[in-house]
Amino acid sequence: MTTASPTGPGRVGKTSPGPAGASPGPRARTAARVRRGLLRALPVSPAVVLLALFLAGPIGYCAYIAFTDLQLTGQAESSFIGLDNFREAFGDERFLNAVWLTLVFTVLSSLIGQNTLGLALASLMQRASKPVRTLTGAIVVTAWVLPEVVAGFLLYAFFRREGTLNAVLDFLHLPSQNWLFTLPILAVSFANVWRGTAFSMLVYSAALNEIPKEITEAAQVDGASGWRRMWHITLPMIRRSIGTNLMLNTLQTLSVFGLIWVMTRGGPGNRSQTLPLFMYEQAFQKSMIGYGTAVALLLLLVGSLFSLVYMRLLRTEV
Repeated sequence: MTTASPTGPGRVGKTSPGPAGASPGPRARTAARVRRGLLRALPVSPAVVLLALFLAGPIGYCAYIAFTDLQLTGQAESSFIGLDNFREAFGDERFLNAVWLTLVFTVLSSLIGQNTLGLALASLMQRASKPVRTLTGAIVVTAWVLPEVVAGFLLYAFFRREGTLNAVLDFLHLPSQNWLFTLPILAVSFANVWRGTAFSMLVYSAALNEIPKEITEAAQVDGASGWRRMWHITLPMIRRSIGTNLMLNTLQTLSVFGLIWVMTRGGPGNRSQTLPLFMYEQAFQKSMIGYGTAVALLLLLVGSLFSLVYMRLLRTEV
């Protein structure tokens, strides 16, 4: 005889418990992920707090100042003026000249000078004897570790009218000139190359040491010349190091101030006045803090654009 089910119409049946090994619900999984994320972030939280306090905080305050008419002197309180500082900058011929000179200085001294010379020195040191490598490395690194102001005075003494370069040219019966007056942006670009090439040399030396010798030896046996080995083997294998070096060198070069200030102070006129010097002049010599900070934000934007380009290149695998 069949027994009727105790659960009929109008009666709520008792839900049977799930199996003992059932997976947790979506809310439980989300909470578990959040807990794991918090535990992983806990060791780095002090660093994040310090970065927010001493890096993001000042940048945010500078961003606010850039939209005001804040001045160092002659003003009781500042007021919000919107985009007026940025409009004034793009309508200022001296600002546009500083942008152009900054790009010239960066391309000549960083993208071409330090990068190319650093790679050439690293390649030559791979084939040189140990005493030659030691001596060359010591000379190049010495220029790098010198304080920026000291390096500026040394290069000023080298390029000035009565300086070392003209003395050598006079000894060779070649025409001399006042390099800091006739070619100031080229002079400061050369000075930055002389001072900063050591970093590129060290980066490329480490990258070249990671290339397996079997690959280059096999290409040499196949009859590939030195230039072909460099172009088709060496450069593709160290491409990520090249991108990293270019990004770091570019950001460092965009912020160079002391070297140019000691050598030319942006002169003669404004023929070597890059954006850092223009920003300093507007903010601290003319007391226009709001305008100078707006220029600083634009310089930060230029550096960010360069960084995005290099990060895009680094994201692509060899």
